[in-house]
Amino acid sequence: MADQIIAGQNTPTSVNATSAQDAKDILENKLTQLRSLLSCCYGDCSDWFDAIGSRHRDNIMWIAADLVEEAETLLQKVAGCDSNSIET
Repeated sequence: MADQIIAGQNTPTSVNATSAQDAKDILENKLTQLRSLLSCCYGDCSDWFDAIGSRHRDNIMWIAADLVEEAETLLQKVAGCDSNSIET
């Protein structure tokens, strides 16, 4: 009998414990998540974003800010940059 293979999302990995290739893959995932998250904030979905209330809007922006911070850290790892080379 063949083993069943189930594909799923990548297991979260600590940013500090990743190789450069892993960091690149995680960075790509974070940016994809950020793009999807922010798609609710403009265009056809902006009415929904306005209707959810300030608390939820703040939480969405908080998540986006966290994703950006994680992406910056991963970019530094991928590019081999030090923390002072990327402006915030």
